Amino acid sequence: MAVPCTSLRFSCKLPAKSPSLSPAQPAQSVSIRRGSSCFDSGALKLSTRRSDGLVPSVVSEGSAVETSSATSGFYKLTYLEGNSWLWDVGGLRLLVDPILVGNLDFGIPWLYDAAKKFLKTFQLSDLPDVDYLLITQSLDDHCHLKTLRPLSEMKPDLRVVATPNAKSLLDPLFRNVTFLEPGQSCEVEARTGPNVRIQATPGPVLGPPWQRPENGYLVSLPGQLSLYYEPHCVYNKSLLEKERADIIITPVIKQLLPNFTLVSGQEDAVQLAKLLQAKYVVPMKNGDLDGTGFLASIVQAEGTIESFK
Repeated sequence: MAVPCTSLRFSCKLPAKSPSLSPAQPAQSVSIRRGSSCFDSGALKLSTRRSDGLVPSVVSEGSAVETSSATSGFYKLTYLEGNSWLWDVGGLRLLVDPILVGNLDFGIPWLYDAAKKFLKTFQLSDLPDVDYLLITQSLDDHCHLKTLRPLSEMKPDLRVVATPNAKSLLDPLFRNVTFLEPGQSCEVEARTGPNVRIQATPGPVLGPPWQRPENGYLVSLPGQLSLYYEPHCVYNKSLLEKERADIIITPVIKQLLPNFTLVSGQEDAVQLAKLLQAKYVVPMKNGDLDGTGFLASIVQAEGTIESFK
């Protein structure tokens, strides 16, 4: 059974003063591609950069429509809650940081246990046939072993691109894993259309300062659109300043523990969009889960979509 999702129609018309933002909603798909008109089978032609320096963003028209099949230059981004995504990039299906079996608990359910709010009955068998698994980080909210173990049993030859920090977790499960250090890249073959380039970028350091950072990714089609994704809105400005991305997927609402930032956003997301000269921002609400336990009770959100704008 295919992923149960709806596709939103998006307009390339922008408001006069500031871009309008709608956070990605579970099982909704943002469809974007180059074209000769604003609307093209539910897809969007990207607008030019605004002269006032603000970053244009995806603007929802509100009505659900069917999308056409993927073609060259086409991005279909389906949000599966938490940090989980299903992307169709020019015909290449990428499953990103999936949490699709059981809850998220980091192995300490008495301290933290989180369930999805909407996709409670979604199963691995509901996924379409995916081409690649993309893993950004080595911790449970990205490299979720409760999901990856049964996924590897279903698809032991599934090709994987991941951070080397997850090597000890992924090597026993999958036969075909490419580990990318920040700055390294690989080209992956789509079923139809051109190859897709995946480049790792430095994300957060989850440990002592000398530890290897986790990964963000730049995903691009040759001569077409490019996408940047890092699920904590943590990035190395000096290493990203020469890069460009048409679309960025990022949290914009901060998640804070006392004296520690779990997930950044707000002004950091604004600076990220400016740094990469992004035309569109797809905000994600990766902290919007039903959490229980002591740690869940002390996590605080800071900022809103409106304050980000």
